[in-house]
Amino acid sequence: MARRQLQAGEVLFQEHDAGDVAYLVERGRIRVSLRGTDSAVTLADLGPGDLVGEMALIDNAPRTATAVALEDTALLVIDRGHLAERIAQTDPIVRALLGGQIKRYRAALATLQGGAAPDQSLGTDDAAAVAKIRLESQLREALDGGRLQMHLQPLLDIPTGKIAGYEALIRWDHPERGPISPLEFITLAEETSLIVPVGQFMLQEAISALVTMRSRGMAQLPFLSINVSARQLREADLIQSLLERLGDAALPASAVKLEITESQVLDYPHTAEVLDACRAAGIRVALDDFGTGFSNLSHLSALAFDTVKIDQAFLRGVEGSSRAAMMLDAIVGLVRATGADALAEGVETPEQLQTLRRLGVRYAQGYLIGKPEPLARALQAQGAA
Repeated sequence: MARRQLQAGEVLFQEHDAGDVAYLVERGRIRVSLRGTDSAVTLADLGPGDLVGEMALIDNAPRTATAVALEDTALLVIDRGHLAERIAQTDPIVRALLGGQIKRYRAALATLQGGAAPDQSLGTDDAAAVAKIRLESQLREALDGGRLQMHLQPLLDIPTGKIAGYEALIRWDHPERGPISPLEFITLAEETSLIVPVGQFMLQEAISALVTMRSRGMAQLPFLSINVSARQLREADLIQSLLERLGDAALPASAVKLEITESQVLDYPHTAEVLDACRAAGIRVALDDFGTGFSNLSHLSALAFDTVKIDQAFLRGVEGSSRAAMMLDAIVGLVRATGADALAEGVETPEQLQTLRRLGVRYAQGYLIGKPEPLARALQAQGAA
């Protein structure tokens, strides 16, 4: 009997005599409540037949589940696969794993155990689902094995011409595929519980980078801007945990700036509560990708962000289009009216930077200022290596 920790959101399955396997993942389609809580449960001391909880669909129809620990996987066996049949009607991932087709199941299991590529006989949706599961497993291994990296992209204070801070960006150099776009694996992490440990990793890396910068004698400690997912924002101890980490490192709360997206503003009451806590603690907050989402302008004003990041789409063509320049001017004026500093993303040409200076934009970010680089190179660029 193997010892294994059941993590919320983890794909857990093992072959059973009847061919019934269960796909457990916290994606909104299936959730698990173990012993009446949402916390993890240890399977180390459970044997075959031990009842540990209920599995429910989003319609809250309960199904009892039995947990068994075998080899290095855990199993949730559903009563003769009835739950699997219901889910498989709408979910291609579940259809690939739970359709009662052992060939497909074994192909999926092989990917999680580092085996060959998914069976080519799978349907397009099913093969994509299995490949996604494999990438999720590899992302977990990369996180546990220290293969994720933080890169820093400089933020220019336009009035002074100095680097005022950096945005902390995550990178994954996959051993087989090479660099994987954050758009791909962060989206995957957000669909699972992985986004929380990934976010915690970035917070810790950012604090470590600030400590290193201070030890290298940088004349003025820059701030680090860190992206926070909607899932992280719902963590009750997010701010307190961050403050404790800053305190342990003897860093001021102003050394970090949290970035949230417009879509998170839609959850206004909770976002307002988090921002109030940040302000009380001295942590600054930035609104990312302004102008590309659906945020309510009254909410934008009431939430009182410290910085509003203007999406690069509004910077394209400003050199040669009076209409584009007028649109950018209007957006900058709107940001200024809220009391926030404007930061323009995607700055690539000296002409764009000059336009931003003329419009009174505070910060600039983009390849003209600097590309995302590891900490050592960022320090070298600032003469603090």
